[in-house]
Amino acid sequence: MKAEELYRTPNGIAHHYSQFRVSERLLFTGHSHQAWPDCAMDGQVQAWHDAARYVDHKWEHAFARAARVKKGYAGLLEDDPQNITLGSNTHELVVKFLSALPLGDRPRLITTDGEFHTIRRQLDRLEEEGVEIVKVPTHPPDRIVERTLKLIDDRTAAVLMSKVFFNSGIIVHGLDELAQRCRRSGAEFLVDAYHALNVVPFSVKQEKLESAFIVGGGYKYCQMGEGNCFLRVPPDCSRRPVVTGWFAEFETLATAHESEKVPYPRNAERFAGSTYDPTCHYRASEVFAFFEKQRLTPDLLRTVSQHQIKCLMDDFDDLDLDPGVIQYDKTIPMQDRAGFLVLHTPNAHFIQKTLVEHGVLTDCRDTALRFGPAPYLSDRQLSEAMRILGEVINTMLR
Repeated sequence: MKAEELYRTPNGIAHHYSQFRVSERLLFTGHSHQAWPDCAMDGQVQAWHDAARYVDHKWEHAFARAARVKKGYAGLLEDDPQNITLGSNTHELVVKFLSALPLGDRPRLITTDGEFHTIRRQLDRLEEEGVEIVKVPTHPPDRIVERTLKLIDDRTAAVLMSKVFFNSGIIVHGLDELAQRCRRSGAEFLVDAYHALNVVPFSVKQEKLESAFIVGGGYKYCQMGEGNCFLRVPPDCSRRPVVTGWFAEFETLATAHESEKVPYPRNAERFAGSTYDPTCHYRASEVFAFFEKQRLTPDLLRTVSQHQIKCLMDDFDDLDLDPGVIQYDKTIPMQDRAGFLVLHTPNAHFIQKTLVEHGVLTDCRDTALRFGPAPYLSDRQLSEAMRILGEVINTMLR
């Protein structure tokens, strides 16, 4: 697959998404929920057939699908599948991570004021219970790492930070410096990679994050739908999460426990959960296979994403709208933009609702109107969405 095949009309892969009718609709919530390829339905159906045929013995088939999903995520991260555990959502994985920290001895957690609600809400609640939460300002973005480095001390249990901020689409550089400082200080480092995975190449080795925890999932740019989240665990991790599921001792359930302590496996499964609906992994394993067959690699998807963001910016500029009404931050270099374009406007909620009425799906966060393209959209669809945006705003101003 070549990038140019995804720019044309019809888009080179759009026919693989017939159930979502991507060529007929202007779906610009790709940063939130991308369409699923048709093969995802094959996975859903196979999950049903396996349950009906094998009944309780379905789990060996379900676990094989889970193993394929781990391998897929490990491939995107250029890491070992043994370092990956799966979860239904990032919150359950983040909670397990937090429960493994020595907050009694090191009661401080450092994060930013730009984290997604999963981390933001949970840390706010922990702060109410006496945990010290330090939030580093995300503006200016080029000083985030520098500011955070100065705050890490022997009272710090962990640093939690995004690779890409969900409300701005800005890529954070220099996470390796934080990983090194955390390791020297005895603190853990958790990277939220959800808005990077499969739209911005993110290699554990190239980023030098071997010592870091990484959380992410498949609901957005991986096109896998709900239930497909993961936690990457450092291979030398010996933490014992207080919130622990019985799958963490799945392989030793049949043997007697001589130790008085709750046992944990040596790999990432020490953060495993418990019984779940395996349908999500049937779906995800089919989608991973689809991406491989179509050769939709992270590098190719990054090229396509950058092209699409540039097209949206150029088409928006051609509208010549009053920057006091709506604008994007032109100081952000293209290489620092991730998979969506943020338009700043005090009328974000009104414009978003009106765009839906005109057949354009976007979303908004406060004053940020977000346009998230996807690889199955053509350049013509990008231009059409911007044309409709211009009409909506001009009508609003009359």
